[in-house]
Amino acid sequence: MDAAATAEQVARVVATVESLGLQAHPIPGAQRTAIGITGNRGSVEAAAFENLPGVIEVIPVSAPYKLVSREAKRENSVISIRGVPVGGPALTVIAGPCAVESEAQAIEIGRRVRAAGAHLYRGGAFKPRTSPYSFQGLGEKGLKILSKVRAETGLGIVTEVLDTETAELVAEHADCLQVGARNMQNFSLLKKVGRIKKPVLLKRGMSATIEELLLSAEYLLAEGNYDVILCERGVRTFADHTRNTLDLSAIPYVQRISHLPILVDPSHGTGKRQKVLPLSRAAIAVGADGLLIEVHHQPEAALSDGPQALLPEMFEQLIGEIRALAPVVGRVL
Repeated sequence: MDAAATAEQVARVVATVESLGLQAHPIPGAQRTAIGITGNRGSVEAAAFENLPGVIEVIPVSAPYKLVSREAKRENSVISIRGVPVGGPALTVIAGPCAVESEAQAIEIGRRVRAAGAHLYRGGAFKPRTSPYSFQGLGEKGLKILSKVRAETGLGIVTEVLDTETAELVAEHADCLQVGARNMQNFSLLKKVGRIKKPVLLKRGMSATIEELLLSAEYLLAEGNYDVILCERGVRTFADHTRNTLDLSAIPYVQRISHLPILVDPSHGTGKRQKVLPLSRAAIAVGADGLLIEVHHQPEAALSDGPQALLPEMFEQLIGEIRALAPVVGRVL
């Protein structure tokens, strides 16, 4: 749509799309609104729209992911989580423990990461674990603790949603819903989360291609949720010197073909504390929009992923390094 298009003109285009039996997806931008069209089994005649008032251009989208592509929206999307922008010129750092273990633990870490400069707080109340005998999280009790962390620190909460049954419950306490790597292609969950209309952090599956990641994001946008953030968290390869192989080449590639912001999780991407800082610097250098970092004040006693959690003083060091690096790549922290 033209930058000066009125709400009435946008509504008329939407009505025209729907009159043809198709679905219209208005995607607001800083300069103009794009209207994605889905539901067509072949090409759609451009003449049906290009002469409508307010329409400046009709663009055929060749990618299988229609709404997340640069063809649908040329400017970068900036997603707001409790007033914190993700995407755009500012880098975003999300930090906290892998799992909420107790109120004292969660609040202590929240205070430490907030003082160091974190923008948002991450912590799991529901934990998908490889072994059924590992700590699975505190569930609803953990969600209530996360709400207390927000009240105590002012940090917005990012936490994982595991299934459709608990999605609404998690949404009551979370400011951003995380869909983890193991659920990236849980399509019923994606549809459910897409209908909740809260910001979503979508992690790349450990064996997923970029196209599969973007198609999973497409499920969310197709349900009307355009506040989607992607996350590279490492993929499984033959390497045994690291937990996963952090695919930093994915960052510039995703940014070339999609308007969605993308973060990097070097904690899960490496699984080793001593590798988190250098890979964090590398992630910012290649253009990531921010970081997802695990922090624990007593990692040796952590119930989940202690070996990859930074100590609070290491997190402070990381923030200092990223603050120095940001201007080099045209970003701010």
